Amino acid sequence: MRSNPILTVWLAILSVALALAACSEHDEWNGSLEHLLRFQTDRFGAVMQDPDKHRLQIIYTQIDRDVDNRPSFTSYGYRSDSGEYFYPASTVKLPTALLALEKLKRLDIKGLDRNATMLTGAVRDSQTPVLRDPSSPTGLPSIGHYIRKILLVSDNDAFNRLYEFLGQEALNEALRAKGLKGTRITHRLEIALSIEENRHTNPVRFSDDDAVLYEQEALYSGTSYVADRPVRLGRAEIIDGALRAEPKDFAEKNAFPIQDLHDVILALMFPDNVAPQRRFDLTDDDYQFVYRNMSTYPVNSAIYNDRSQYPDGYVKFLMVGGAGNEIPNHIRIFNKVGDAYGFLTDAAYIIDLENNVEFILAATIYTNENETFNDNSYEYEEIGLPFLRELGAAIHEVELNRERLHEPDLSRFENLQ
Repeated sequence: MRSNPILTVWLAILSVALALAACSEHDEWNGSLEHLLRFQTDRFGAVMQDPDKHRLQIIYTQIDRDVDNRPSFTSYGYRSDSGEYFYPASTVKLPTALLALEKLKRLDIKGLDRNATMLTGAVRDSQTPVLRDPSSPTGLPSIGHYIRKILLVSDNDAFNRLYEFLGQEALNEALRAKGLKGTRITHRLEIALSIEENRHTNPVRFSDDDAVLYEQEALYSGTSYVADRPVRLGRAEIIDGALRAEPKDFAEKNAFPIQDLHDVILALMFPDNVAPQRRFDLTDDDYQFVYRNMSTYPVNSAIYNDRSQYPDGYVKFLMVGGAGNEIPNHIRIFNKVGDAYGFLTDAAYIIDLENNVEFILAATIYTNENETFNDNSYEYEEIGLPFLRELGAAIHEVELNRERLHEPDLSRFENLQ
């Protein structure tokens, strides 16, 4: 029987149309992050072949406004309730910075603000003092400048000094009081100290000209915040140049679950829309200071203005991938990233001023193919950063196509930079 050429052509056209429709259906947001990830194979296929291996966790929160611009929140998770540990790295700097500002306000001492000179002493062999800061406009250290360095380039020493100002016990009890039950911050960053030495924190003195505004003696945490059971990951680690062929125990390391990290971003950006006990008690000026430094880029500072070393995306993983210069001005990313031991994490409130789009996105991914820690062999560039870049872009696309009853008024963020 001879085939009908016209019918053959129409069947071919129909087949293509059905394929395109199926593709469109797969790409369309249907309320499931897993659906979004699994059907965009060009973007996410490599990771979604084995999301368990990559310890992937994501929380995406849609924000809808009423006629008076009041927000409501709808969250979607992917493996975010798994309870899996991930090393939070520098993300712990954000709540620490906020609690440092909160402590200054609580002390309520005239002249003692984020710009007051903060001098750190040392009373133990493991401790180091800080009396000068050449990167500061005044040449002197301060809470405000430490926070600026944390938000602009994620400076480790700046975090350590805020950790010392707060004290380990007060820091962790403040986190628990805000409902961050799974979070623990037990150690300084970049310097290797014992569990015991991290329970000790340095004396601190604040001054204005030559007048002492406030003195705080060295503190000791009477409570241990180490995990009550082992948290073993990987197969091996390098210690003092030698390979130890056994899993690494993260029980004494910091922890910041993805839900807690997401909730800190939510409380920071929408303080009036969370329970009072979850808010950070900051002044309006402090909030503006944090927003400005979270969303600006190193090049806009006097100290990190070499774009070859500090590109605009230096501490922007979602949508940007940790690189890229001259991010469009209508895109603002209020975030905090972390990267260490093969874990890459970012949590952000992202707005698009041109299209009146806003959302919260928090994600962590693990890239350590050989399951060995401290060998500097992690697939950040090959897998982790591209995944987070495409994840942010995909959610932005969802938001561009999502219907809203009322467009958000985002004008409070227009003149921060």
